[in-house]
Amino acid sequence: MSGESTDEFEVYAMRYAHRESGVRAEHFYGFDDCQDQLSPMDFYVWAAISPSTTVIVDAGFTPQTAATRGGGREYLRTPMETLSGLGRAADTVEHLVITHLHYDHVGHIADFPRAEVLVQRAEYDFWSGPMADRGDYAHLSYKSDMDYLAGQLDAGRVRLLDGDTTVVPGITTHFLGGHTPGMQAVRVKTNKGYVALASDSSHFYENFQTDRPFAIVDHLPSMYLAFDKLRELASTEELIIPGHDPRVMERFPAASPELEGFAVRIA
Repeated sequence: MSGESTDEFEVYAMRYAHRESGVRAEHFYGFDDCQDQLSPMDFYVWAAISPSTTVIVDAGFTPQTAATRGGGREYLRTPMETLSGLGRAADTVEHLVITHLHYDHVGHIADFPRAEVLVQRAEYDFWSGPMADRGDYAHLSYKSDMDYLAGQLDAGRVRLLDGDTTVVPGITTHFLGGHTPGMQAVRVKTNKGYVALASDSSHFYENFQTDRPFAIVDHLPSMYLAFDKLRELASTEELIIPGHDPRVMERFPAASPELEGFAVRIA
């Protein structure tokens, strides 16, 4: 398998925003006995760093989006600033994997100007098509983000993927679907074993641990199968990293004293 490389990476979760006011009804598919209970959410960008390579997973949303979208989204710090605290500059990043094209995963693509952008073709085709403007889909992405991505595709910076792909030796992407038509997860080889960056294939630990998908569904069977795939990808369940769970910041140590509250080292 392409992930069997000897290259190993350090993996960091970089927290850039927080929403305290979410409730369980927003975060779990179907009825929930505690649906009005508060369910805070963190927003992350992930960094995989080796001595020679930096791969970023997802690109967050901007402070401007936080302000205009509202809903209690508190913007904390740009992922580029946190990455600088990890010793890497955003304009030197070689690869930017976009797990899916919802607004909170694409906002800072322009701030990684030299990075090749990797997104599943099925994902790009859906969100650049007419269905993206319909009903409940319309609030999940912004036309301005898709217009920018289309321009970058024309410029040759975007690579559209057709399934599982090796980014660099030691890092692979894996097509899942489910949450969105082209949802993908990222597998990273580390000195602790393989880390599976679930992104929004499992927003919270509780989603995959209790077999309860998130509330935003494109294809429900694929969401359940994604939980199975995450367990295949990760060396241990502890190395499955959900996309929005505040407990990530509690379960792993701060990357440094200066980055307390902004970045943790997963492996």
